[in-house]
Amino acid sequence: MRPTVLCFSGLDPSGGAGLQADIEAIGQSGAHAAIACTALTVQNSQQVFGFSATSKELLLAQAQAVADDLPIQCVKSGMLGTTENIAALADFLRARPGYLYVLDPVLVANSGGSLGDQATLVSAFAELIPLAALITPNTVELRALTGEQDLERATQRLFAMGAQAVLVKGGHEDTPDFIRNALYIDGELASETQCPRLPGEYHGSGCSLASYIAGRLALGDDLKAAVHHAEVWLFGVLKNAETPVPDGQKIPKRF
Repeated sequence: MRPTVLCFSGLDPSGGAGLQADIEAIGQSGAHAAIACTALTVQNSQQVFGFSATSKELLLAQAQAVADDLPIQCVKSGMLGTTENIAALADFLRARPGYLYVLDPVLVANSGGSLGDQATLVSAFAELIPLAALITPNTVELRALTGEQDLERATQRLFAMGAQAVLVKGGHEDTPDFIRNALYIDGELASETQCPRLPGEYHGSGCSLASYIAGRLALGDDLKAAVHHAEVWLFGVLKNAETPVPDGQKIPKRF
């Protein structure tokens, strides 16, 4: 069987982000996706209206059932929603040190709306940061996680908190013509990419990128290669994204 990525993520009824984005992106990477659902959300491609988090007991039961059955090589997390779920995932990972782990530190959806109390989640994420082979914050999340406004200081602060590698995503920065991403490994800049900024906003781009990276890691790519493959793939699916509402957020066309 193909190597498996186990994703801890929430259900987005629109199919743009969350667990459906994970499944589609990991499938496109060549790996198999399994899901431990962290929350049911009420949202569409434009807005988050609310959510109900899975209990930590149910979350761990889902993950354990998959771990007993499938060849997991990598774990990826997106929306976790509660500090209890963050702690449960940390326990799950510490018991399985052989799993690679990609942490997408989701705090607020691009479509707007809270996915948990941000200050509380930021504090809880400190437990997950040292367990991750890669952390994929956008610059808003990076500043929130570290309390630093300068991006270089913020990135180095993550390494001081125990990070192994960080992919800083620049889509939220004020660069109207391009987006710059920077991959740091062990505190050093390992690679830097720049692509044209496509028009509009996208629902689920961060989920898609992190999940594709996780899929490539599960298949055996090294970190730099996994990130490169994922960035190339993501640019293509965003170029072909679909627009459900005029002038609204677009949904990446992952197939």
